[in-house]
Amino acid sequence: MASDRVRVRGVSIYRPIIYGNTATVLTQKEREALPSPDHTHRWTVAVRSAASPENADQVGGADDLSYFIKRVTFKLHDTYPNPTRNVDKPPFEVSETGWGEFDIQIRITLIPEAGEKAIIVYHHLKLHPWTATGEPEIPPLDVAIKAGPVHSWQYDEIVFHDPYQNFLNILTSHPVTHLPKTKRKPVPFHLANPGSLEASKGGVPEFTSLMEKEEAERLEEARQSIITEQERWRAILIEKEKELEKLQKQLAATPQQP
Repeated sequence: MASDRVRVRGVSIYRPIIYGNTATVLTQKEREALPSPDHTHRWTVAVRSAASPENADQVGGADDLSYFIKRVTFKLHDTYPNPTRNVDKPPFEVSETGWGEFDIQIRITLIPEAGEKAIIVYHHLKLHPWTATGEPEIPPLDVAIKAGPVHSWQYDEIVFHDPYQNFLNILTSHPVTHLPKTKRKPVPFHLANPGSLEASKGGVPEFTSLMEKEEAERLEEARQSIITEQERWRAILIEKEKELEKLQKQLAATPQQP
């Protein structure tokens, strides 16, 4: 119906997603069985719903996103065969093996009813554990295997402003699984603070509503900081323009040499 292609003005609706990767170290036996024995890790890059299934050892993915996502395209490093991978049905993920970290372009194509352009994000594939300094650290094989999977995930929200009526109907007919208020799962020890009680529990990271709130607060703090910095430079620019105008007037009033 024509009315379905009318935008609903003043309405905004969002869908929380995560994108990122998990990586595990290959044993020596697994490496020897590969066509490329120099590969050290098996990894999976994915786009998922933000909430995690209650009884699954997985980050995110409680909801099927195919009701509004038509395709996810992962652009891997050119050294991989067929580096552009199109995934047209869930799970929206690609698994591979490799030895190095690199940037992956992720293109999210929405269903035609959305009437919106594709969304492009970038993720840096992470294979090695995080460190306190942020510098890469490659632990010995036995230590890395004991540490368990390395996780690197980014929370984001796809916001639809003034959606088409038929698309809005699709979104509202698929309610979102809400994030838990607090962590239900222990933190993997390679993500926990060294020496903490959490460091011996193992587990899978999980996004929570508290983390969502903290992220929103960080973004607002960053926005305010940018505004403050803009105002500071604006004041400096105004002052310099006044000085320039003063100098120009002085120059104009200076008698010209014959």
